[in-house]
Amino acid sequence: MINFKHNTIALRILTVFLVSFTVNKKHLCSNHPSITSTNSPHLSLHSSLAEMVFDGHLSFENIEHMAKDFGGRYRFMPSAVLNPKSVSDISSIVKHIFQMGKTTELTVAARGHGHSFEGQAQAHGGVVINMESLRVPEMSFHTGKLPYVDVSAGELWINILHESLKHGLAPKSWTDYLHLTVGGTLSVAGISGQAFQHGPQIDNVYQLQVVTGTGEVVTCSEEQNSDLFHAILGGLGQFGIITQARIALEPAPKKVTKFSLTYKLTAGKIILYNPQNVISQVTWIRALYSDFAVFSKDQEHLISSENSFNYIEGFVIINRTGLLNNWRTSFSSKDPVQANQFTSEGRVLFCLEVAKYFNLEDSDHIDKDIDTLLSDLNYVQSTLFLSEVSYVDFLDRVHVSELKLREKGLWEVPHPWLNLLIPRSSIHQFTQEVFGNILTDTSNGPVLIYPVNKSRWKNGTSMVTPEEDVFYLVAFLSSALPSSTGKDGLEYILTQHKRILNFCGRSNLGIKQYLPHYSTREEWKAHFGTFWEVFSQRKSIYDPLAILAPGQRIFHKQRHLDDDDLKSLRSVNRVLEAHR
Repeated sequence: MINFKHNTIALRILTVFLVSFTVNKKHLCSNHPSITSTNSPHLSLHSSLAEMVFDGHLSFENIEHMAKDFGGRYRFMPSAVLNPKSVSDISSIVKHIFQMGKTTELTVAARGHGHSFEGQAQAHGGVVINMESLRVPEMSFHTGKLPYVDVSAGELWINILHESLKHGLAPKSWTDYLHLTVGGTLSVAGISGQAFQHGPQIDNVYQLQVVTGTGEVVTCSEEQNSDLFHAILGGLGQFGIITQARIALEPAPKKVTKFSLTYKLTAGKIILYNPQNVISQVTWIRALYSDFAVFSKDQEHLISSENSFNYIEGFVIINRTGLLNNWRTSFSSKDPVQANQFTSEGRVLFCLEVAKYFNLEDSDHIDKDIDTLLSDLNYVQSTLFLSEVSYVDFLDRVHVSELKLREKGLWEVPHPWLNLLIPRSSIHQFTQEVFGNILTDTSNGPVLIYPVNKSRWKNGTSMVTPEEDVFYLVAFLSSALPSSTGKDGLEYILTQHKRILNFCGRSNLGIKQYLPHYSTREEWKAHFGTFWEVFSQRKSIYDPLAILAPGQRIFHKQRHLDDDDLKSLRSVNRVLEAHR
């Protein structure tokens, strides 16, 4: 009994020692609905970092907000937050940590607008870099034959949209939500309804400036340092921190104002009025299908046509009451009488969502062009709805929903999203099981589903996709009520997602996760497949100590024992020997 007690004490000593230099992998790999860690294991390093001089500033206090993200499930406290005002700020702190070598587990995470949802932009006990603080360089536009804009990686896409339009230009490829940073979306891919035509955002970049895991500042492109360029794009932040990007632009739909003169007699005087009506630049269309085979055939037809819409997406609607009535707040029905008789309750429906951009000179024939495109489709005729909106309002449409949810206190809730890329050969089997047996409704958030044509995408980036020319993005964009234990609760949604992933695994559907989240090296190897060797080799070249993006949980920085650690370990061994 006495020996057992002494051995327990010794074991506790050993445990404390090991914890002092081992990453808490229980936190990093947990499958619990939400994970919080408020302790910071690197407080002793504050003095080392505090001695550094920056153009911006390094904070050690009031940094709790950097331990959360849009997902709302993971909260890992950093030791410090850097608010950079220059690229040299970022380079200096990464170089400083790199030069400390393996005697510390200190890591660095670049954080944009905080829209990660699995703690990917967090650094437990490390340094989080607030990229929105980096505002250099200012946007610089080139309006030649191949127009582009140079922007800071911390710039939001919505700001780029507004500034580009002043030059009659706009980026080619978008995400559905524009209040994201350039560096954030380029680190994952950036996919939306324009990807079938232009590829993802990572295919529409001419040049990057990057701070590697050694602190080196490197300019890279297809012609210069091309291996790093390809590694960074879609590389999940593993090879460097993007600090600047050169984004490809194209002519934007022209904003035209229509003037009309009216006169009014007021108090015996004639007053001239000159009201202005902005002509809409986007026709936004929705239509429903009850048969997925017909729906997918029409979607694939549209993405492969030379003359098509500018934006093509779709979503799934299960057991939704009064669907078309809800649409009437923003859309007009082409057949309101028949639409009134359409029922959506208890049904699985598929919505085609498309948009056509146009200029004033196109307005005379735009309706005819749209009718021609729609004539080839086989949607339920009574469910065709259209709306004319401005180009900006269309691209920024999700932000409108955000504002409404914020008013109701429903924006800052857990968002356990699941994004999958499904090969065309597996999509029918997937939809039959998931939308026929696993999901009973779509009340927890939108479920997107649309195909993209891989032949329009560039090869060589770090993003991995299914090995087929056509694959589908299926995105379960759920929101959970924090206090709920029902179908709108976090546990229930995560269980559904687990069932979906288990089905995909059992059925060997060949899926890939977009915005992937795994907790083991084996899972990451399976995700990257044959590309894993290249990916890991690039890591050893550009971030050899695994300092960057620890929240992705792909590579873990390993601490080597210094002399003090070895002395402590020998002391522990002596304690253990004394009680054997």
